[in-house]
Amino acid sequence: MSISGITFDLWDTLVHDDSDEAKRQAQGLPGKYEQRRLLVWESLEKSRSLAEVSLAYDAVDAAFNKVWKEHHITWPIAERLDLVLRGLNEKRPPRWDELLEKTSRMEVDIPPDLIEGCAETLAELSKDYQLAIVSDAIVTPGARLRDLLENHGIKHHFSAFAFSDEVGHSKPHAGMFHSVLQTLELPPEEVVHIGDRDHNDVKGSQGMGMKSILFTATRDLDRNHTTADAICDSYADLRQTIQQLGS
Repeated sequence: MSISGITFDLWDTLVHDDSDEAKRQAQGLPGKYEQRRLLVWESLEKSRSLAEVSLAYDAVDAAFNKVWKEHHITWPIAERLDLVLRGLNEKRPPRWDELLEKTSRMEVDIPPDLIEGCAETLAELSKDYQLAIVSDAIVTPGARLRDLLENHGIKHHFSAFAFSDEVGHSKPHAGMFHSVLQTLELPPEEVVHIGDRDHNDVKGSQGMGMKSILFTATRDLDRNHTTADAICDSYADLRQTIQQLGS
């Protein structure tokens, strides 16, 4: 059956994950890991030591990763920050809204770069296919990821979005893919998913009956053990790879 729709992962598929770290360094700013802890510390008016804040944040990050990987749920950033505060035996500070907004916007205000050829390829593909995004929201919430896509000038190419903080599950959970298939009104066998992780992207989409392409432009760790229907190394080759799957 021919391909009518394409779903994309976001991190290391549309944008180069952590390519914003070099920009932060060039501006003399702390890295994201440190900055998130500094924001909590500052919101508490430095009433606790930075080491205490970092320890509580690290504990919540470890719990988040366990729930994410084992139960396919990504806690929204507000919930994660609440857990950090609970670990410190602190209530939400007066500057809570500022803390939440600054944490949520870090990757919007200083964005990671689009992968080479992404914008041009999306513009071409959108003429012939329905496009959607299926992405986990690890820190930056779905609402702000839409801003990121808008600022990069590519959001308008997509007609459906599934972000894990909004769906309530993360990849490879079927709910993530089912959400966009419903919006696109396409059967799974007419849709191909493109992503960089075999477990999350390939296994998740194939479990729904979709085709899957492992995208390795910036992350190539899963190439030797993937069950993907195809492997693509760059946006220059993506259209041809999709066409071959639909032939």
